[in-house]
Amino acid sequence: MDATRTHCPYCSLQCGMAISRVATGSAARRVAIEIGPWAEFPVNEGALCRKGWTAGGLRGSRERLTSPMVRDRATGELRTASWDEALDLVARRIAVLQAAHGNDAVAVFGGGGLTNEKAYQLGRFARVALGTSQIDYNGRWCMSSAASAGNQAFGVDRGLPFPLADVEQADVVVLVGSNLAETMPPAARHLDRLRERGGKVVVIDPRLTPTGERADLLLQPVPGTDLALALGVLHLLDAQGAVDEEYVARRTTGFDDVRRAAAAWWPERVERTTGIATDELHALVALLASADKVMVLTARGAEQHAQGTATVLGWIDVALALGMPGKEYAGYGCLTGQGNGQGGREHGQKADQLPGYRMIDDPAARAHVAQVWGVAPESLPGKGRSAYELLDALGQDGGPKALLVHASNIVVSAPNATHVTRRLEALDLLVVCDIVMSETAALADVVLPVTQWAEETGTMTNLEGRVILRQRAVTPPEGVRSDLDVIAGLAERLGSPIPFSTDPEEIFAELGRASAGGKADYSGISYERIVEEQGVFWPCPAAPAGESPHPGTPRMFADSFATPDGRARFVVPEYVGPAEEPDPSYPLHLTTGRVLSQYQSGAQTRRIRDLPDEGAFVEMHPMLAERIGAHDGRPVVVRTRRGELKAPARIVTTIRPDTVFVPFHWVGANRLTNDALDPSSRMPEFKVCAAAVLV
Repeated sequence: MDATRTHCPYCSLQCGMAISRVATGSAARRVAIEIGPWAEFPVNEGALCRKGWTAGGLRGSRERLTSPMVRDRATGELRTASWDEALDLVARRIAVLQAAHGNDAVAVFGGGGLTNEKAYQLGRFARVALGTSQIDYNGRWCMSSAASAGNQAFGVDRGLPFPLADVEQADVVVLVGSNLAETMPPAARHLDRLRERGGKVVVIDPRLTPTGERADLLLQPVPGTDLALALGVLHLLDAQGAVDEEYVARRTTGFDDVRRAAAAWWPERVERTTGIATDELHALVALLASADKVMVLTARGAEQHAQGTATVLGWIDVALALGMPGKEYAGYGCLTGQGNGQGGREHGQKADQLPGYRMIDDPAARAHVAQVWGVAPESLPGKGRSAYELLDALGQDGGPKALLVHASNIVVSAPNATHVTRRLEALDLLVVCDIVMSETAALADVVLPVTQWAEETGTMTNLEGRVILRQRAVTPPEGVRSDLDVIAGLAERLGSPIPFSTDPEEIFAELGRASAGGKADYSGISYERIVEEQGVFWPCPAAPAGESPHPGTPRMFADSFATPDGRARFVVPEYVGPAEEPDPSYPLHLTTGRVLSQYQSGAQTRRIRDLPDEGAFVEMHPMLAERIGAHDGRPVVVRTRRGELKAPARIVTTIRPDTVFVPFHWVGANRLTNDALDPSSRMPEFKVCAAAVLV
């Protein structure tokens, strides 16, 4: 059958792919899907990682949910139900809870994998149909620290303010806390091409990963000390006269304060704090000082900290001191993680934002969005709790009594997960929309089966700010509905003052009107343009009548930054270190991350037979293994102040001797992690905590 051009269901590359429908079975009653390349799509040029090639594996899976389920109060077990029964039950219990406890008794938790249309409708549903301020999403745990830093420094948050392919043309690329080769393998070819041109790659990571193996310079700092390293780099750049003083004077403000702060971070102090030898620090600075085009890219390793925003600001300060942001093939960028981590927060899932990246406490923003929606501005609720704070409040006095979950497996992905699971269990009503019976769905009072990526149409915004179109390739299984249908069905039953469409293209057009004039302006983008141009970069405002369409904005900051005066801001980042330092009881650093074959909480990838599912493991250095008596492949116990995990040891020479690593795709890893929050982004400190390992 004819192939449909669409995009991968996983990471923020949103690789182009072609889906072919293949009839199977004796009477061709079943339709399977085959994944093929879409060579013309510029982000991946036909390449896919093993997760992308096997993405059709859930089609027809026995674990696929195809009927609503409600928990029987007599038996405590989930049983099948009709859609009307399930939605009627949810609406009725919401109404009772809000009547007794107020609108904020009901909360919504979204996901960075939702399309822009779903994210937009979910925010609209929460604020209008439910009238609740309590909405946030798991993207808060993805790149919120980079978003906060980008807003402070540049006046806008777009993961990469340039196309990913620009990486190839840089002279030096510094990857801070990114394992690009495993988390988004098709992007690693840009590093290879850069090196073929004679460029240099620097990787900063406590582990030697497949990305680090591509590096010309690998630095392995103590987890949680990336900011101290950035301050040390700034110190030496200034001391060696490598600061671009003309750029700093013409295009920035605030450098004098940053210069004074960095002066205290002499190389020996950096070495004591980070474990990076002074000669390694000098080698990094020499590379940066001699390069014409430097690109600094951060990812979760630098951002998922209680000082994540400050850490990113420190590396932005490095880029600004070198005069790179706004320069062709140079600058700073964030490697977004989730498929729609960028677009998911731009249009209303985040507790403090309205569509178009407007802030919910801005009267002008409220008036604009309310006018598009057809409601009174004063009817919109204010700012709600951030993701972890929302979960922490569930079932508590003054906290939400009900939670609606879309596209998130909280039990596996939340920090301090045992505590969060108890909070979910304390709810009067938990509703989960998912494609499989995830660990979170298994706790729910109502489970609603929804469509997966190949069964629906909608837009996503990838890590470059490129708005792309996922096109429906196959019909959903009987009994499965889209999240848009769920939202519309509940809104109608709750007596919403405005209607909720289920047509993605119609919703996208309204999203464009709601975003018009905002920082993330989509008003000039249409489905037709996306298909014709293979994606459109925001901001892309609608053109006045009679004028040519706006071309979109592949590269930002060439002439000015999105601040009131057009200048970038140097911000002084104060280093205070991780929230939890090792001590005699917990003498090691624990860090977490991904492996090549799995994605996020593993709800999808762990159910695909063609992907290796090795389970959790504990990576440690041979020196540590010898000290505690651990053996490769044998179980060890990792313990923190929040819980413990038993898993096989994996003894490698590629990790610091004072650090252990656990992948987070399986239940257990996030029972260990720390829920300390960044004061600005409210990002939890996933990437470092104090731990002990026992045999």
